[in-house]
Amino acid sequence: MKENMKKEIWSWTKSLLLAVALAFICREFLFAPVLVEGKSMQPTFEDQNRLIISKTSEIQRFDKVVFHSPEPGKDYIKRVIGLPGDTVEMKQDTLYINGKKYDEPYLAESKQNLPEGELLTEDFQAIVPEDAYFVMGDNRRQSRDSREIGAVSAKEMIGEVKLRFFPLNVAGFPE
Repeated sequence: MKENMKKEIWSWTKSLLLAVALAFICREFLFAPVLVEGKSMQPTFEDQNRLIISKTSEIQRFDKVVFHSPEPGKDYIKRVIGLPGDTVEMKQDTLYINGKKYDEPYLAESKQNLPEGELLTEDFQAIVPEDAYFVMGDNRRQSRDSREIGAVSAKEMIGEVKLRFFPLNVAGFPE
């Protein structure tokens, strides 16, 4: 009887250790949960949204990414606007990348709420260094992004947002 109990305990111990090891590997190298803090990506993401990021995705223009910020111990979530080597320019609230005009449909709601004649994004021009990305928050007026902190090095990138979990209310339904 004691021998069977020892085998059972050893079996459970091995299973738990394997599960912990797999969870660690997945979180460290494949994907990770992230909590949105702040308003810089509104209305795309709200403060306290829970996200899952992929650490293996190839970063593309307009992807939403998480990266290590210049503030120690803090990560930012922003949208990739410029890829390595791009020239990014904003003129009269219109985005140009390498001289080509790009629509930003994710900003439509924010632009719609502006007083007439006001711009959401001030004019600027930037050249993205090789091995770096130009990122901006969707809430352009309240975002600390590449316009302020400069281009983000590829080595500071953590991953691309793949999934958002909506907060649940007390009854267990999405708010």
